[in-house]
Amino acid sequence: MDTLTHALSGALLGRLIARPPDPARPAPKPWQMVVAGAAAATFPDLDFVLGYVSELTYLRGHRGVTHSVLLLPLWGLLIAWLLARVPKMRAPGIDWPAFYVVVCAGIGIHILGDLITQFGTMILAPFSDRRFGWGTTFIIDLPLTGLLVAGLVASALWRRSRAPAAFGLMAVCAWVGVGAVGKSEAIDAARRHAMEQGITAVALDAIPRPASPFNWTAVIDDGERFHTAHINTRRSEVMEAGPDDNLIRRLSSHYRPVTMAHWQVRERFGNGGYGEVREQVRAVWSAPDFAFFRWFAMFPVLDSVGGAAGGACVSFRDLRFETPGRDSLPFRYGLCESSAGWALVERTMAGWRKLSGR
Repeated sequence: MDTLTHALSGALLGRLIARPPDPARPAPKPWQMVVAGAAAATFPDLDFVLGYVSELTYLRGHRGVTHSVLLLPLWGLLIAWLLARVPKMRAPGIDWPAFYVVVCAGIGIHILGDLITQFGTMILAPFSDRRFGWGTTFIIDLPLTGLLVAGLVASALWRRSRAPAAFGLMAVCAWVGVGAVGKSEAIDAARRHAMEQGITAVALDAIPRPASPFNWTAVIDDGERFHTAHINTRRSEVMEAGPDDNLIRRLSSHYRPVTMAHWQVRERFGNGGYGEVREQVRAVWSAPDFAFFRWFAMFPVLDSVGGAAGGACVSFRDLRFETPGRDSLPFRYGLCESSAGWALVERTMAGWRKLSGR
């Protein structure tokens, strides 16, 4: 989820947690709790600094220790202590314990906000690098962000009540639930297609897509290849869109009704013409230097077999990030042959680029 939406969710949660004024029990003011919640919910994304070390360090560490539920109490202690040192957050009788609960809640809602996406969050770091994700929601969801904004605006209008914050957060939960229903429907569509076509499915999944909670890429994994279709589980007719239509319609038009779905087959190690280099492709996939991508990718397929100065290059992509209507594809990595052996590279629009931080 984007950092702005994280901050908004923490702010709304802070308003919900804020206590009414009580002279007998000094407590932070509601606006201070909103600030504390927003700051705490932004904190985990400070791992962007790993990008200054190297791209691979960022990919390996993003959504890692700062997103860990095991370390959350310690992060909460640190941030609460820092907030209590900020002059405008100070007040007589108020120190870091007054902010601890809201800070921990802010970090927690950030972790939940990332778990509903499919990128993967290492909630057990540093003891495990396993990535978790429910995959109910696209990483940028404008209606979800809008519900948070509405909750904050309503809270500003009805300052004495915590009800707007509660209703706003409940509405967000309901919206995520709608996405969960859409995912279940997409997986059911994949299951029916596998049964009808006699495909032995090792796994079934669905990738959330933008513009609607019912836009999905249904995925059937048969162990060697992926069968995929871009579908809208509630649509009965094909949506047409032209260059003059709005962005939402253009994005959504790629997703067809389930009964009219176009299923494609994508082999892990290449379709058709790549047969003659299949062993080389498998060798790159299994190479020790490519371990990070095997760990990172959920639906890996061959991206390209080509050449660069010095020798052959093989790259892979992850179907999670192959969004219809998107001009560029991120996270395309591979190995290129060189005089010193195989080098880790990223395939960009401009060509092959050697990576540092191996």
